[in-house]
Amino acid sequence: MTDAELVERARQGDGAAFGDLVDRHKAAVYRAAMAALGSHADAEDVAQEAFLTAYQRLNGFRGEASFKTWMLTITWHRAINQRRSATRWWRLVAHGRADDRHDDLADDYPSGDRSPEEALAGDRLRREIVREIRALPEKLRDALLLAQAGEYGYEEIGAMLRAPVGTIKWRVSEARRLIRKRLREHGYCDVG
Repeated sequence: MTDAELVERARQGDGAAFGDLVDRHKAAVYRAAMAALGSHADAEDVAQEAFLTAYQRLNGFRGEASFKTWMLTITWHRAINQRRSATRWWRLVAHGRADDRHDDLADDYPSGDRSPEEALAGDRLRREIVREIRALPEKLRDALLLAQAGEYGYEEIGAMLRAPVGTIKWRVSEARRLIRKRLREHGYCDVG
């Protein structure tokens, strides 16, 4: 059954149809929230809120975009609103004094089998990369995090961020360029 068919059944009161939509898209919705928030717990909360919002607004879904894109857009905007409400935390990030609850961004990269020295150097580099990502302007950071999630095409990212595909591609490229430049300035010569 297609998403459009499930949406129509859900509009007619079929709760199981909406449940099927949730099952199909919960991973993508969670990853979008995670990209915006950097916290597993916050991403789970936002994902749940986004599905509730979608259910409440299902009659307003016009089908101009795919259900998944519509859902990701709702998720992204809820996550951004939550992120903005956490302005105190962002001020701490800017001053290098962030609390530990958002440090799980660095945990998403496995370390593999390495010597203690290699592990320490890799951990330092990962922390530096996370710090540089957080220091990016919001528009660059958001585009980069969504692109790096590997879940979304540029068209979906453009819909979430309400920007043309060409702009999204430039933002991702510019974010990567700035991070490489800043890492080189901090003595990491082996970054591409």
